[in-house]
Amino acid sequence: MTGAPDRARRAAGRRLFLLLPAGFALLAGLNAGLMLLGLPTPVRADRLPEVHGVLLVLGFAGTLVALERAVALGSRWGYLAPLLLGAGGILLVLPVDLRAGQLALLAGCALLLALYVRFWDRQPSPALLTQAAGAVAALGAALLWLGGLDVPRLLPWLVAFLVLTIAGERRELARVVVLPPAARHLYVLCAGAVLAGPVAALLWPVPGTLLLGAALMGLVAWLLTHDVARHTLRSPGLPRYTAACLLAGYSWLGLAGALWFLRGPLTEGYLYDAVVHAVFLGFVLSMIMAHAPVILPAVLRRPLPYHPVLAGPAWLLHASLALRVLAGDLRETEWAWRAGGALNIVAVLLFALAAVVLAATAGRRKHRPESPAPGAAIGGAPRTAEPPRPAGTDEAPHRPAGPPVTGAPARPHHRKDPR
Repeated sequence: MTGAPDRARRAAGRRLFLLLPAGFALLAGLNAGLMLLGLPTPVRADRLPEVHGVLLVLGFAGTLVALERAVALGSRWGYLAPLLLGAGGILLVLPVDLRAGQLALLAGCALLLALYVRFWDRQPSPALLTQAAGAVAALGAALLWLGGLDVPRLLPWLVAFLVLTIAGERRELARVVVLPPAARHLYVLCAGAVLAGPVAALLWPVPGTLLLGAALMGLVAWLLTHDVARHTLRSPGLPRYTAACLLAGYSWLGLAGALWFLRGPLTEGYLYDAVVHAVFLGFVLSMIMAHAPVILPAVLRRPLPYHPVLAGPAWLLHASLALRVLAGDLRETEWAWRAGGALNIVAVLLFALAAVVLAATAGRRKHRPESPAPGAAIGGAPRTAEPPRPAGTDEAPHRPAGPPVTGAPARPHHRKDPR
């Protein structure tokens, strides 16, 4: 019988179609990065530097997050979220009215939040609420940008989107152990402060930025204390690689929080560059690199086996970011800033190339490895469905530990897989 394999291939093809705009946004964003560094670029477009940040956060990362959520939900309407976010990223680059791209991103963020509402109906939890708060921050950023707020003042909202999305998944994983009440309450306090910081910064820039910086440092401290990465770092192969990337990412997020806490609002100059790239390259991209062997199988049902070659670009990313931020931005050394930025782009491209080659060669094997469950998220690990928890409880039944970064709740047993 070939019906089921054919349907699976068609579903994978549709998801690949939705994933391609994210790749386009990534390449366009890297091109804009070269322009901002004052280096030669393949394409010259005057608007690219203006949309650089939003393009990478909502057009690239937002599309990845929304696509995974749509796969996990299994409803056709859910795929409108990644479709609109991907289309918004493309429209930002094309020579059309900027508002067309802004409206598409706004609609995509609204649908992403609607996805979380559906998941909440199935199985509410503090981890899911944190991820939904991230979607609220994304929606706020898209709305404020459409209203005319400039990107530097949007930065806290964009940071809150991805930080809360990732922190929510790490909190989900922390449920495999029984956390004391104080730890659970501290997590809620830190996550709530991360969302409150951007709101406060609009009205009171200095106190709001200090609140956000303190919240990020507190959240990093919580993750370092309760994340299983501290233990899997001693494991061989993929678990060690993933844990090392996670811990390195946490350190960059902590640095960004410290800069905001010590220096207040930053909207230009070297320190602004340091905060932006410590979060989005050091933290977010490190998470994506750490879990690429799970992202692709979870979304496309195509294997991406771990190979040590993936570690090379990942370590190049962190080494070049150290050159850019620690030597270039913090010491205001232009050559280090420019060289580090160029090597950042090289690291991302090398990682993408390695992932494509590994996926292509693995796909030719006769016996392909089993793909993870679709609830594994961007940076997530395979998850098993869980029985519902009583209302008001916070701990879940024990399940095998894995290293997810973001993701949606597992699909209940009684629902059929639409793929």
